[in-house]
Amino acid sequence: MRIAVRNGFTAIELALLLVVGISASAVMGPAMSKMRSNMQGVSSEGNLHMIGQGAGMFGQDNNGKIFTFSWRGGNEYLNIRNGNILSPVSDAEASSYEAREILWNATGRMNGVGRIFAPQARLMHRRYSHLVLADYLGGNVSDSMWVDPADAQLQHWQATPLEYREDVNTIPYGMGYPKSDFYDQSPGWDNVGVRQFWSYGSSYHQVASAWLFDDRATYTPNYETPHLYAQFSGPSGAVAQRYFSEVAFPSAKVFMHEEFDREQKGSPWFMYDFAAPAKLMFDGSINTAYTGDATVGVNPATELHQKQNGEQDAYYQNYIALDQFPLALNDKITLRYRWTSGGLKGLDYPQTLMGGR
Repeated sequence: MRIAVRNGFTAIELALLLVVGISASAVMGPAMSKMRSNMQGVSSEGNLHMIGQGAGMFGQDNNGKIFTFSWRGGNEYLNIRNGNILSPVSDAEASSYEAREILWNATGRMNGVGRIFAPQARLMHRRYSHLVLADYLGGNVSDSMWVDPADAQLQHWQATPLEYREDVNTIPYGMGYPKSDFYDQSPGWDNVGVRQFWSYGSSYHQVASAWLFDDRATYTPNYETPHLYAQFSGPSGAVAQRYFSEVAFPSAKVFMHEEFDREQKGSPWFMYDFAAPAKLMFDGSINTAYTGDATVGVNPATELHQKQNGEQDAYYQNYIALDQFPLALNDKITLRYRWTSGGLKGLDYPQTLMGGR
């Protein structure tokens, strides 16, 4: 007897399989997306934990200092590229030179068409202090530890450090200023040094009190943009070398944080009350509480006057996006742990002292 053997499926069977596949995808898709987001969140917290361990090692080897730029305006430094003497007039200029030297040593790009320049008119501390720690840990300025796994944008820039030279590129302001009021129009973003540094940035930022004085306002919030600071006094002596021993409540004070809560829909900026970015506390723990649960921030320029008069007014900041970054979700936000009342002596999450998160 001959047995008929059929190869493949009929059209009806294929249609049924397709329907089943689509239905399964519709059911499993959101669950898989949520799982992936959760895994990225855990990995990001792991990055912050490793950064905290590195910060502790840095402190142990540097008399308890918090890592940040140490070059100061008014001092002289050797230019390792040509042997000339650098004489920065401000701490901002000095930090640009120091950051450039770290990248020169790490990448070798101190000559030729890809030579790295010092960013102009930019205080490097908030966005690039991690370069000091990277230099201490061996010089890997492109380690995945500095990047939130959900930050695909920075991963791309990190993998293509010469993209800023291309006519068509994704570097912020790399193709000029966007013709839109939704983006920061402050001058200087198209400076070649500023554009080069995006490939060596971090998804995690240091709070201002890690490198500013507690008892006087030298840099303050810039009302027009949250991405730059206003110099309140100076020009030299504007930033401080802070110590871990100065932190009054290590478990309740934020040290570093994700710039965006990229695990949440819309990737809200960290200062929105409904954002819950991962935060490295000064005791090395990781805090994932909502930003709105933190104490309100203040403007250092007016904090002393407010305290003398028994006032405690929250400071409201306009938020506007940088080119290539997530757009604003609301017009104004209340600054919290970026500008903690009392600086290193202040509290961001007092509930942690009572065992809460």
